[in-house]
Amino acid sequence: MADIGFQIAGHMAIVWIVIAVVLAAIEGFTLGLVTIWFTIGAAAATVVALVGGDLSIQLVVFFAVSLVLLFFTRPILVKKLKVGREKNNIEQLEGVTALVTEDVQPFGSGLVKVNGVIWTAVGENTSFSAGAGSEVEIVRVEGVKLIVKEKQKER
Repeated sequence: MADIGFQIAGHMAIVWIVIAVVLAAIEGFTLGLVTIWFTIGAAAATVVALVGGDLSIQLVVFFAVSLVLLFFTRPILVKKLKVGREKNNIEQLEGVTALVTEDVQPFGSGLVKVNGVIWTAVGENTSFSAGAGSEVEIVRVEGVKLIVKEKQKER
């Protein structure tokens, strides 16, 4: 009778291992840092199955470990690894040098040219001004305007 229990536990362990491998493969293709936590949960359920734990206990361990890891460690890793976050074309303008084509006036705007495209530009602060022909550094993009500042001198 004990042999039957071990055989069932062994089969469930194999099922959990297969689930873990499938989930790990999905994570490998998506790199979303979601299914990896369920892979670890399936590994924990495998251990419970091998020590003879009931299927209900295996399921509780699987979901508990998976969800705890998902909610408490995923945000930390996503931030640290910057998963799924790539700068778009507009964000890539930050820090780039632009050529002033029309004076940027205090409390006003002017025009700058970046990568062959003319943009409306305003100073980072209200007292900023830059004359035509000078170079400025792009701080950020707000809508269709570039926020610029004086270009730092290279050493």
